[in-house]
Amino acid sequence: MLPPIRFNSAGLVAAIAQQHDTGEVLMLAWMNAEALAETIATGRVCYYSRSRQRLWRKGEQSGQHQRLVDLRYDCDGDALLLLVDQTGVACHTGHRSCFYTAWRDHAPVELAAPLADPAALYK
Repeated sequence: MLPPIRFNSAGLVAAIAQQHDTGEVLMLAWMNAEALAETIATGRVCYYSRSRQRLWRKGEQSGQHQRLVDLRYDCDGDALLLLVDQTGVACHTGHRSCFYTAWRDHAPVELAAPLADPAALYK
């Protein structure tokens, strides 16, 4: 059984991944009902790739998996918070988090350098 989630008109819900023990926000992705059901059943986070139009099991190419520690949803049931244990980097750019850029003084500032070479992650 799935939690009472309100999927959008495309059948998707926003899912924020957060490192369970540090609170670091890692990424935002999308889930459909199938991805959510698989995540709950297996404990390994699965998303829905809008660009590929298919399920995307986090780490299937890069080896940078997410293990689900806790699943939460907001008061409206239209957003998910996944508390995860991230193996390696979460971002396809090789950064630990997708949120590595800040907007300061009218310009982007990179807050952290990549920890992995994307070419090596996605051979």
